[in-house]
Amino acid sequence: MSCTNCSSVSGSSDVSGGCKSSGSCTSSGCDKLNVYSWLTGMEPTRYNNFDIVEIKFKSTRKEFFRNSNKLDIHPGEPVVLETQSGYDIGVISMLGELVKRRMRIKKCATDSKDILSILRKPNQAEIEKWQESLKLERSTMLKARHIATELKLQMKISDVEYQADGTKATFYYTADTRVDFRELIRHLADQFKVRIDMRQIGSRQEAGRLGGIGSCGRELCCSTWLTDFRSVSTNAARYQQIAINPQKLAGQCGKLKCCLNYELDSYMDALKGFPSTEIKLYTEKGKAYCFKSDIFKGLMWFSYLGENTKIVALTIDRVHEIIAINKDGDKPDDLEDFASYTEEVEVEPEFGNVVGQDSLTRFDTKNKRNKNKRKKRSSNQKRNPQNKGNSNSGNQKQSGKKGEDSQKKNSPKANTEGQNQQNEKGQGNPNPNNRNRNKQKRKPNTEGNKE
Repeated sequence: MSCTNCSSVSGSSDVSGGCKSSGSCTSSGCDKLNVYSWLTGMEPTRYNNFDIVEIKFKSTRKEFFRNSNKLDIHPGEPVVLETQSGYDIGVISMLGELVKRRMRIKKCATDSKDILSILRKPNQAEIEKWQESLKLERSTMLKARHIATELKLQMKISDVEYQADGTKATFYYTADTRVDFRELIRHLADQFKVRIDMRQIGSRQEAGRLGGIGSCGRELCCSTWLTDFRSVSTNAARYQQIAINPQKLAGQCGKLKCCLNYELDSYMDALKGFPSTEIKLYTEKGKAYCFKSDIFKGLMWFSYLGENTKIVALTIDRVHEIIAINKDGDKPDDLEDFASYTEEVEVEPEFGNVVGQDSLTRFDTKNKRNKNKRKKRSSNQKRNPQNKGNSNSGNQKQSGKKGEDSQKKNSPKANTEGQNQQNEKGQGNPNPNNRNRNKQKRKPNTEGNKE
C-alpha cells in the first residue's frame, strides 16, 4: 500500500521515504479500504442533494457525518468534524448515492440522531497540529506496551490513534480474556496528559488495521476491501477437499483464512448431487471403497479392498445406479463394466539401507557415550582415590602371572625372582617398609636354590 508520494530514500533501497502520514494522506492509493466512485457523472439529480458523507480516519475506521452546512466538498479532501469533546479531522471517501447504499448495508438509518455534522474546512494551523499528533502515535504505542508489560497485563496494544486536536488518544488492543486496565489508564493519563479511550478489537480487525501481504502474494483482504468478517470453520476446507493443515489454512491473524468462504457456496451446490464418500459398492468381485472424487468433473474413483494399485473412475449417475442395484439385493459382476476409464497406480518401491548408515547423527551419539563414561570414571576416582591403585595392581598381577608361567620353564632362579616381583606388585601396598621385610624373608630361599 503506497501512495504516489511514496518513494525510497536516496542512497538506500531498503528504507521507504513515503509520506509518513500513517495512512491518512490525501492522495489516492495510500489509505486502506479505498472506494472507486463508479457513478461519477451518472448520478441522477435527486441524489446530488444527499447530505450524508462517509469520512475515513486512520487505517480502516470509517464513519458517517452530515453535511449540514452545505459545504462544497470532494472525495480526498480533509474536513473538520464534530466530536463528543473537541474536534477531529478526517478525509472524505464517499459522496452521493454510494453513501446511501453503504448505509443500507451497515443498517444505519439516514435520520439517526447519532450522526454528527461537518463543521468546516481546516486551516493551515489545524492541519499542522493534526500532522504533529500523527507523528506521536508510534512512540505512544511503544511506551504503552512497556507500561502494560510492567503491570503484567495479558493484553497486546496493537495501535494508537490520536484525535486531531491532541486532547484524546484511542488505544486498540487484543486480549484472550477480560482485562482489568483501570490501573493502566491511570499510568497512561499521567504519562501522556491526554484523555484515554481503550477499545478491544478482534484478531481479524487487528490484521486489517496493521495490513500486510498474504500467502497468495496480494495485500490482505481485510485491509483492502473486506469489512464483513464472517466466522470460518474447518468444514469449509473439508467441503473443498483441502488438507486440514493449520499452518497453511491460518492467516496472519492466527485465524482461518477468510478466503475459504469465497467459493464455499459453489462447492456446496456442486456437492448436492454427490453421494457420500463413505458409501461402499458391493460387487461379485468384492467390496469397493471411495478413493477420491472430482467435484467439477462429476467423477468418483473406487478401488477394491486389497487392490489399491487399480482405481476405477465412475460418473455420479453410474454410482447411483450401482447403489440402486445393491438396495435391490443384487450385485454387479465388476465395476469396470460401469467405468468411464481405469487408472493404474504405481507403487513406489521401498529402498533399503544398503550403505549401512542407521542415522546421520550416529557419530555424535558415540561421542556422547564416551564423554559420559569419562565423566563417570573421573567422578568415581574423585570419590574413591584408592580404586585407582587397586585397578593398577590388578593389571600388574595378571601380567606377573604370565611372566611367572614363562619363567618357570627356564630356571629356578628366575622362578623365585618372578615370585618376588609378583608378591611385591600383587600386594599393592604403598609402604616401602613392607617390601623390604618381604625381601629379607625370601633371601634364604633364593640362596638355597643357588647352592
